[in-house]
Amino acid sequence: MDAALPDVPIVDVRCRVFRAPVNDAIAMAFAPLTNRVMVLVEVHLADGSVGVGESWANYPPWAWRERVATIREGVTPLLVGTCPGSPARAQRMLLDRLTPLGRQWGAPGPVHQAVSGVDIALWDLAARHAGQSLGTLLSAGAPRGELPVYGSSLGPRDVAATAERCAAAGLTAVKVKLGFGRERDLVNVRTARDVLGDGVRLFGDANQAWTLADALDITPALADLGVEWLEEPLTGDRPEELDELARRTGMALATGENVYGAAAFTPYLTGDGVRILQPDLSKVGGVTEYLRVLDAARSAGRAVYPHLYNGAVATAATVQAGASNPDPSLIEWDVRANPLRQAANSLLTEHGTVHVPDRPGLGIDLDQRQLTAYEEQLP
Repeated sequence: MDAALPDVPIVDVRCRVFRAPVNDAIAMAFAPLTNRVMVLVEVHLADGSVGVGESWANYPPWAWRERVATIREGVTPLLVGTCPGSPARAQRMLLDRLTPLGRQWGAPGPVHQAVSGVDIALWDLAARHAGQSLGTLLSAGAPRGELPVYGSSLGPRDVAATAERCAAAGLTAVKVKLGFGRERDLVNVRTARDVLGDGVRLFGDANQAWTLADALDITPALADLGVEWLEEPLTGDRPEELDELARRTGMALATGENVYGAAAFTPYLTGDGVRILQPDLSKVGGVTEYLRVLDAARSAGRAVYPHLYNGAVATAATVQAGASNPDPSLIEWDVRANPLRQAANSLLTEHGTVHVPDRPGLGIDLDQRQLTAYEEQLP
């Protein structure tokens, strides 16, 4: 799948960074999240049109500084003055030129994350140029109008209160954070089940906290509590170990948020362990690479539930791309407060779905007045 860009040159690529302090103790198994971050990427064309994208920069806390440098010094000189013709051609050129540097640098992730923001902005431009929503463009005119969601970010503390908010919001599926010790993990899952009842689906996310032995020990107990699938259960995310865990426990497994480029997903498609792929549009290589992962997953009979833990632009892009998937899919929805997602919050319905905007491009408008308080003044 590709789309046409206006036949005018790119005149600028700009970065804007927004950071909002976390006030509700968001913790992953590997580190707390200290700030919400949205690295906004703007691609400006000579005709005055502008596309917006978002690059993931949640970890480490200084990642946003690296991202700005990579986009300013690595991406922008390659794009300004060019007429790439399509998002996919621009994305391929950027990865061809920058991936070797990332290899020497030992940083394929930051390169893909930077390119992701630009690629999303180019797809936004292509959809605006076509006068269509991105979902309509990607699905050849027949996107889904609503998509089911699951609430994420339950735990490791205040699980009962968070689960009650999920119930009040009409969510019918939730994901519990794991990796904080066997006893605490089981208590948290049991609490979520008690509050939400048997009618709500439960998933778990360990953020690669466990050894294979740890996972083999706790997975049967999680299954007894009704956990349907586990995300990133094993340290190192090695496909052969994931296959063994699935074979010995019968648990469905998910991974992909830390996998860069569609080709890197191939080892997860050759075994039987990973049933759900979770590419993050703001990390994997943008919309272009998400579509490649989707094609490979469909050919292998695997589901694609995109990872999402970002601001408004990545949220809108993920919803639009998800609407183009003809197979059943779930969109992740972070249930914690995030002022950088405000422009997309209205997409969440009261019955466990997100509405897919039908306006041109990503379909949302950022409120610059609301965001001003969070913007970093870049040199």
